Amino acid sequence: MKNRIVLASNNKDKLKEIREMLTDFDVISCKEAGFLDDIEEDGNSFYENALIKAKTVSKALNLPALADDSGICVTALNGAPGIYSARYAGDGIDEHNNALLLKNLKDKNDRSAKYVCCMVYYNTDGSITWAEGETHGYILESPIGTNGFGYDPLFFSLDLNKPMGLASASEKNSISHRFRAIEKIKDKIK
Repeated sequence: MKNRIVLASNNKDKLKEIREMLTDFDVISCKEAGFLDDIEEDGNSFYENALIKAKTVSKALNLPALADDSGICVTALNGAPGIYSARYAGDGIDEHNNALLLKNLKDKNDRSAKYVCCMVYYNTDGSITWAEGETHGYILESPIGTNGFGYDPLFFSLDLNKPMGLASASEKNSISHRFRAIEKIKDKIK
């Protein structure tokens, strides 16, 4: 029987990706575990926000919890949108976030960017295991492709040498920031 981990998220895209990466575990969403509360992510870093989510869910359910906080960091915008990536435009709608990012980069020559993910595993004994992963690229002038989610149609991956919006799920999962963070911790949480 696989060990159960609650993913401190109800984001169906993240859940799908993480299930594909952690096949040795039974990964369930907060909703599937019966946790329906909103968690205020008021940390000042990817790590702090991931820890807040994992700890809150683990303590509420008395189960190990895994949380990620991730986003896109754009060099010309001093790392923005960063921890505010999902709510950059204020409403959490990917298309609005992408439009605002393009607007803010309109007169910028340096379009280099990276996706960053901090993954935190909070065990019922209070122990914490965490890691960060990154993937590098740059922001395109306009969206290309419809695969992935978030900023993927705007992100040209240097690893794949193509837009993330054109990458298959298996291609993305082999080089993504989330994959790289999980690879660093998965053997430590078995």
